[in-house]
Amino acid sequence: MPDLFSPYSLKSVELRNRIAVPPMCQYSAEDGLPNDWHQVHYASLSRGGAGLVIVEATGVAPEGRISPGCLGFWSDEHTPGHAAIVKRINEGGAVPGIQLAHAGRKASANKPWEGDDHIAEDDPRGWQPIGPSAVPFGANLPRTPTEMTKDDIERVKADFVAATKRSVEAGYKWLELHFAHGYLAQSFWSPVANKRDDEYGGSPENRARFLLETIDAVKAVWPEDLPLTVRLGVIEYDGNDDKLVPESIELIKKMKDHGVDFVSVSVGFNTPEANIPWGPAFLAPVSQQIREEADIPVATAWGVDDPVLANKTIEDGQLDLVMVGRAHLANPHWSYDVAKKLGKDSPSWVLPTQYAHWLARYAPADYK
Repeated sequence: MPDLFSPYSLKSVELRNRIAVPPMCQYSAEDGLPNDWHQVHYASLSRGGAGLVIVEATGVAPEGRISPGCLGFWSDEHTPGHAAIVKRINEGGAVPGIQLAHAGRKASANKPWEGDDHIAEDDPRGWQPIGPSAVPFGANLPRTPTEMTKDDIERVKADFVAATKRSVEAGYKWLELHFAHGYLAQSFWSPVANKRDDEYGGSPENRARFLLETIDAVKAVWPEDLPLTVRLGVIEYDGNDDKLVPESIELIKKMKDHGVDFVSVSVGFNTPEANIPWGPAFLAPVSQQIREEADIPVATAWGVDDPVLANKTIEDGQLDLVMVGRAHLANPHWSYDVAKKLGKDSPSWVLPTQYAHWLARYAPADYK
């Protein structure tokens, strides 16, 4: 069986190990443009030893950002900054990925450290959110979104296509569509957020329509030899998961038929009333269920930052990759440290020469 430090191949892409850095919003852009913060941030993460680094949720349209500080990819003006990020990740030895997103009814929010709530309607920094239905999320995000028309749906799909084309031009090799966390695509899938009575609402087949149509549109312009992946909220912990999880598995089977190669398993986050059982690798069992029933490779990003546990989820066949986020923020060289803790004397990757020189010279017993 593979372990955490076994190489992983998907289509033409080969990762040096099974460790990935998932998308983590930095809320540090202006007008969606990558800047020096992003260049340094992603260069640091890629040098630490992970096999895959996925750039944070990147809005396909201005109104698709979570906050005014989120990255974007709605114009050619954004391409040079993204290309520079790709260059930095490549230099560190990781594969560069990007998550394309539309925040839907959760858009137009303040940065987390500035309130993490909807921007006031009379504040010029904000904008009117859109969604499948005029149903607000509630709690700290009470603003009612505008229900999307058919023209809006076509426009957003076109925005995903345009951002995908630019992602190819910038050099990204792994594409993740953000269909989770109560954002636009997830809210189309959710019966909590989607109250439409047309072909985009009601039955699971109708609620899945926007997601599958977006996948089809993106697949037409994304290179066939590169991984096309999604992050999907498959479970809500709202008392209705005995129905939602089987429906989500059937949706994933359809996504696979439409060309999706990999699923990052997550929570829906469509309701503030959810009772999520936070704990170590709490999504690993449902991820394994999806892996086996839908016959598709999977990862999850929740609670897998303990080295032994992370390794075990790979060895036991629960996950194909582990998505380790916050631990990489605390220690960008988490992967390197884990290799030592697990007794990997000759991992399939090395630290930058500039770092390895100092570590070997002054702590030869600890660093190999």
